[in-house]
Amino acid sequence: MQANATDPANEPPSMLWGLDPIFSAFARLYVRDILEMVESTQVPGVYFYKQHPIYKVDVLGTVVCKRERDDFFCYGVDDGTGVINCLCWKNDLFKEEVDSNQSGEKCSEAAVVGFNPFAELEKLRKAQQSRCRLEIGELLRVRGLVKTSRHQREITASTFYKVNDPMMAAQIAWMMEVPELYRLFYDKPLQLQCLANGDSPMSSLGKAAHLIKDFLKQKSVTKFRPYDVQGLLQPLVSSQLETTAALEEPVAGPSACQQLQQLLKEALQILQDEGEVYRRIKSQDELYHVTSRDKDLQIAVKDIIREDSKREKYAEKGCHVLHILSAVRQRHSLNMSKAALELVLKSLECSSDIVSMSENYYTMF
Repeated sequence: MQANATDPANEPPSMLWGLDPIFSAFARLYVRDILEMVESTQVPGVYFYKQHPIYKVDVLGTVVCKRERDDFFCYGVDDGTGVINCLCWKNDLFKEEVDSNQSGEKCSEAAVVGFNPFAELEKLRKAQQSRCRLEIGELLRVRGLVKTSRHQREITASTFYKVNDPMMAAQIAWMMEVPELYRLFYDKPLQLQCLANGDSPMSSLGKAAHLIKDFLKQKSVTKFRPYDVQGLLQPLVSSQLETTAALEEPVAGPSACQQLQQLLKEALQILQDEGEVYRRIKSQDELYHVTSRDKDLQIAVKDIIREDSKREKYAEKGCHVLHILSAVRQRHSLNMSKAALELVLKSLECSSDIVSMSENYYTMF
């Protein structure tokens, strides 16, 4: 249960919800989290996951129960974390039954001109029926609004269809993508009030990351420690303190030094998330490597692709990025991120050291 949104005082003002990009998207949440989200006290039909306002979701799961009525299907969808009912309305084309005698006459008339629109419409209707009428055990993709009906959470579908996935490719892609969305977006709190004010810790954080990135590029830095770039952020902290002092009465809070260290820590984390820098070994000596200029890393990646491309398993399609990532973590650094590796692969491909066979597959000739 997302307890941090149960108290109305903890809810962000509804006029600021649009500043959160998740609010306008179909959130790909686990069913467990959809069931546990707390409804807004300001606007019924809007729910909160870690203070992110959400009212529409995107779910992929297996049908475990079904009911059919004249106007709708009700499917129980299980994504491995829980089961939720999905109300899927039939549209007019789906419900329409074509009279066989009437259509036969029209078909014979249309055959004269060589095109039968009634037959094509009937094919379309049957194709839609096959995609929308699912059986237990089949895979369903649902997008729609989250509702609470009779004290039970459900999804009212705006789009739904059967997913043909004999090789489980769609399910594997989904299982890889959703945790990444949680890590990068859903589990990160968004300071809506700060965004509305314009001058905020959030904007200062973006400026801090940009300053460090420019410094590393201009000076062609290959590796550095936090104290090497700490001075770059001092003007940002001083400016923020001056603005706060002018607008508010003095209150007890973190010192300028503490604010500087926190800002530096968060800015470096942003650069790590983007793959711009990484720590080869996590120790008390915080040494950061600039990904694009780490020659040892580039050599390690090229050696892995060169050696494994010769193996029968990878000879035809090349090495997948996740295989390369696993090998780099074993040979070079356990802290290597996918984002950092993708920067290296892009750089090597631009210099023609490696070749992309297809999306996420690389080889070397």
